[in-house]
Amino acid sequence: MMNTLGPFEHCVQQYGATVLRVCRAALGPNADAEDAWSETFLSALRSWPTMPEDTNVEAWLVRIAKNKTFDIIRTRGRRAIPTDRLPELSAGLDDAGLPDLTVWQLVAQLPERQRLAVAYHYLGGLPHTETAAVIGSTPEAVRRASADGIKTLRRRMKRSTSWEQPDE
Repeated sequence: MMNTLGPFEHCVQQYGATVLRVCRAALGPNADAEDAWSETFLSALRSWPTMPEDTNVEAWLVRIAKNKTFDIIRTRGRRAIPTDRLPELSAGLDDAGLPDLTVWQLVAQLPERQRLAVAYHYLGGLPHTETAAVIGSTPEAVRRASADGIKTLRRRMKRSTSWEQPDE
């Protein structure tokens, strides 16, 4: 069936930011996330002409992005990543003695189910039912995992940004 959903460029403009948020949530804000984004749209472009008209394009793209991020995660596990500092030292604290973590690092530290639920539901904008289909779970489990993930993020962000205020 020939696709009449419109030009592919419109698809990239409309859903590009969502796909990038999903890739960054799964991989962190780095070149791997950008690679996953590019691979997602290259794969989508190949299938675009024959995609059925009733396809939920956003869910379809998020599913492709999920597969691409998993590919990169698997590849990461197979290669050594050079670092400037030893792991014991790099996990550390900033100059004020506070954890030196970005939001993306905090998301990356979540357990896998929570991380994926937060990524696809909150950052990707998918409903719990579609998120469940993407990660192979139930809507109830996704709802719970995303709520637990957000609760953990709030707690960790509060802890990593709180400090003693000097007496005035």
